[in-house]
Amino acid sequence: MSVLRNLLDALGSGRVEIVDLTAPLHSGTPVLRLPEPFANTVPFQLSEISRYDDRGPAWYWNDIHTGEHTGTHFDAPVHWVTGRDGHDVSQVPPRRLVGPAAVLDFADAAAADPDFLLEVDHVRAWEAEHGPLPDGGWVLYRTGWDARGEDEEAFLNSGHTPGISPDCARWLADETSILGIGVETVGTDAGAAPTLDPAFPCHSLLLGADKYGLTQLRNLAALPPTGAVVLASPLPIVGGSGSPTRVLALVER
Repeated sequence: MSVLRNLLDALGSGRVEIVDLTAPLHSGTPVLRLPEPFANTVPFQLSEISRYDDRGPAWYWNDIHTGEHTGTHFDAPVHWVTGRDGHDVSQVPPRRLVGPAAVLDFADAAAADPDFLLEVDHVRAWEAEHGPLPDGGWVLYRTGWDARGEDEEAFLNSGHTPGISPDCARWLADETSILGIGVETVGTDAGAAPTLDPAFPCHSLLLGADKYGLTQLRNLAALPPTGAVVLASPLPIVGGSGSPTRVLALVER
């Protein structure tokens, strides 16, 4: 039997479960707020074109108004100045949108300290228990922050959100062969990122190293530490720096 037939049979029997890691996208979806004088994205909005009426009697459809980096979304290298010569989101090779996942669970630490930063030693301790980070895979960083996802004030938390230290971001960028990182917070960097050195280390170092970011993920608690496969599907926006993305995980049960 072919590999794909085996996969379909496993999906049909429930031996492989599809876990949706995507936050619903709506007008209340939290968006990053940058201080003046920096420009900000617009909130997500639907604008109705027709709905079974005289504008279109048999169909319903909308225009959408949103930023590339709204809700669960994908950061392409060109999103940051350090990756300005890299791929835009339409140029990311499809093979690099699928990969194994390592799920690092630090929800307890983030609950105790909303400014918690993941360090290299934390990752090394995880590797000692679960094995090395996967080549060509995603590091998914669980902090429990998805529980705040329907309350923008709690989600943004006045800039106090967990993240990754500059040393750890540099190590992930330079010393590993991962595809990128996925987080539950509004962006891949901690709320304190503007004060770190370098500022916004995940954006600066990982995107500059031709790696990717996934943000505002949900349901990471449903994944095992290893063994899941992640599929990230951004829109191939020509010239785009990123895109809202449906992120799915395949988990063998």
